[in-house]
Amino acid sequence: MEDLFFKSVKDFRYERKFYVDDLRKDDVSSLIKFHPALFREIYYERVVNNIYLDTLDLVNYFDNLNGVSKRVKARVRWYGKTFSYVEKPVLELKLKHNLHIGKISLDLKPMDITTGLSISSIRDILRASALPESVYAYVMRLDLCMLNSYTRKYYLSADGKYRLTVDTDLTNYKLFPNRNDFLCKSEPFGGIVIEIKYNKPNDERVDEITNLFPFRMTRGSKYAIGVSELYA
Repeated sequence: MEDLFFKSVKDFRYERKFYVDDLRKDDVSSLIKFHPALFREIYYERVVNNIYLDTLDLVNYFDNLNGVSKRVKARVRWYGKTFSYVEKPVLELKLKHNLHIGKISLDLKPMDITTGLSISSIRDILRASALPESVYAYVMRLDLCMLNSYTRKYYLSADGKYRLTVDTDLTNYKLFPNRNDFLCKSEPFGGIVIEIKYNKPNDERVDEITNLFPFRMTRGSKYAIGVSELYA
């Protein structure tokens, strides 16, 4: 079934991810501002929220941990206030094949992210939404895993070829199958996650961008960070 998802995405991008734990947010902002690629902020800073769905034995997490080259990650995403009535949630399947990243995004019916959230309430939303049969069959076999939220800033290089995001203030909440009160959470993650995203034709020059940053590349994702903290 997962192969159908990969075949349905025409445009895969490249993505490189960096983890920063020895610099302040202001220091990172300065490095970006004075980079020769002339990154400029292109969108207002906002809070990103995700509910991650995984199997009970965390197949998606272990695929990430073990570096499986071809994998799928399912999440429900929304922006703004974390615990609220969400008007426009989106179901996302993030597809990864080595460094290639694709995404399937599908609108969901409004949902209430407050006390009482459960896998049953999520599945009710999935049933009520117009999902393709293959996607519906895939996500309905998954369970609640975790919720995270973080603050994101967006940048674009002067030539328009490289998009950069900076994620800070990451907080993770463990989710349970039944009623959730969001009391089981990790301490706010002190590191900063930077992602550089670009299309395939621009891969040849990406080292000119990344080599001028004193950041170390990481294979881990924010989802993997959260699960390792919450399920340790």
